[in-house]
Amino acid sequence: MSREEKVRSGLEEIMDKLPEKFPVAEMMAKVEDRTPYIIVAFQECERMNILTSEMRRYLHELDLGMKGELTITSDMESLEQSIFMNQVADSWAAKAYPSLLPLGQWVGDLTLRIKELEGWTTDFSMPPTVWLGGFFNPQSFLTAIMQQTARKNEWPLDKMCLMTDVTKKQKDDFTSAPREGAYVHGLFMEGGRWDVQLNSLADSKLKELFPVVPVIFIKAITQDKQDLRNMYDCPVYKTRMRGPTFVWTFNLKTKEKALK
Repeated sequence: MSREEKVRSGLEEIMDKLPEKFPVAEMMAKVEDRTPYIIVAFQECERMNILTSEMRRYLHELDLGMKGELTITSDMESLEQSIFMNQVADSWAAKAYPSLLPLGQWVGDLTLRIKELEGWTTDFSMPPTVWLGGFFNPQSFLTAIMQQTARKNEWPLDKMCLMTDVTKKQKDDFTSAPREGAYVHGLFMEGGRWDVQLNSLADSKLKELFPVVPVIFIKAITQDKQDLRNMYDCPVYKTRMRGPTFVWTFNLKTKEKALK
């Protein structure tokens, strides 16, 4: 394959995977009760529209440039180089969520996120389990859990906190969402693992670098009901790079005093 053939093939493949924009205005018109969860869904759809529109525009321009119908610009050259090197273009990354994936896997991950959103916005009923890592802004969903509970019970939002309870099950074991809170999946651990038998954090096993955490049940409670005995304050990040990708602190059960 020549460089041009490789880029054209990559360009066409990405174009084929980009769906139509989410009709946010139409969807909003159909929804009467805009719960905190539904507002999060709309925000996610809008962010996804911004990203896919940016991708579509750049790909279309590069396509015309490669056909000789447009003058090649520095932006087109930059995108062509990114596709050839299997890297995410800087202009796309700026509109996207933090990710360490090369372009091919990144596009695959993007289509999964779009599919998840499409499933949720079909009728706006909460999915049985929510892919927390699939959000542009996971914090907004976690905050929505507190807002929904505070609204339902008429509790002050500033007195709320989240309780996290790791279940013994995986995503496919759930068929319906909980009455309160949410089940979330798609989290991994680094430097430790979740022991289902002990229902506790445990040391990681050799060669198991990033073990999957079972589905976590997250619900909102008032701060005075919070019990932090034998709990480890586990930071949650969007990527392995940590740093500015911090999301939340989950309290996970531990039998190790040293972890405190």
